Amino acid sequence: MTPDPRVPAVLSIAGSDSGGGAGIQADLKAFAACGVHGMTAIAAITAQSTVGVDAVAVVEPDLIVAQVRAVHRDIGVDAVKIGMLGTVETIAAVERALDELDAATPIVLDPVMVAESGAELLAHDARAALVERLLPRVTVTTPNLPEARAIVASAARARAVGGDADPAALDAPDLARAIHALGPRCVVVTGGHREHAVDVFFDGETLAEIPGERFPDGAAHGSGCTHSSALAAHLAHGFAPLAAARAAKRVAARAVRDGLREIGHGPGPVDALGIRANSPADT
Repeated sequence: MTPDPRVPAVLSIAGSDSGGGAGIQADLKAFAACGVHGMTAIAAITAQSTVGVDAVAVVEPDLIVAQVRAVHRDIGVDAVKIGMLGTVETIAAVERALDELDAATPIVLDPVMVAESGAELLAHDARAALVERLLPRVTVTTPNLPEARAIVASAARARAVGGDADPAALDAPDLARAIHALGPRCVVVTGGHREHAVDVFFDGETLAEIPGERFPDGAAHGSGCTHSSALAAHLAHGFAPLAAARAAKRVAARAVRDGLREIGHGPGPVDALGIRANSPADT
């Protein structure tokens, strides 16, 4: 059988980071590093640097839908990564946009809530909408530990699964199970905020640990965006979710290891493309 020569096309629905370290900009770099064509539907615009977020503006909901519709009709969408959404209205627009795609399209949701600098990127009243309207329709969701605890704390169904346990006291395996009960096909609780850099994967049957190395001398701004985008890219290539999660862990770890600490005055951006290695030699 002749291999399909077509390069998969993956769509990021997320916010723009003017500093180039996270958001749409990190997603496009990760897509390129993983051998897929990246496309975008910008849901929000941030005035952002390595030291903080100065301003946020949401994109008009109909324009979000129009961006998705345009690329879907012409290019096609082999997988979707969803990142920063911000508001209930934006979440509703994304829900409408997803209705226009093939129901079998893999979707990865990175539930972005707080920036590396501490700025809030998802309104508190939007957390319930994210849980109720998007989580049940995604293939994989990739919260870090604080995001996983926030999802469980804001969802009555998750609280029912977890009993009376305080979400702040739950570790990744229990959080993965509780979030899975909210409807996503698979959950990956990433390990960046854990004592050891170990991701936890759960699909309702298999609970797997995905170990990784911590790189204290690296740069981690955009690591979550890079991880979720790499996972979506591997799903577009036909990987099963667990295999895609393992591959995404490797991609994100390398990007942190090779991160550009010298960029900006805050946490530097990850480097999924090997930018430093690609610098032209002195002549």
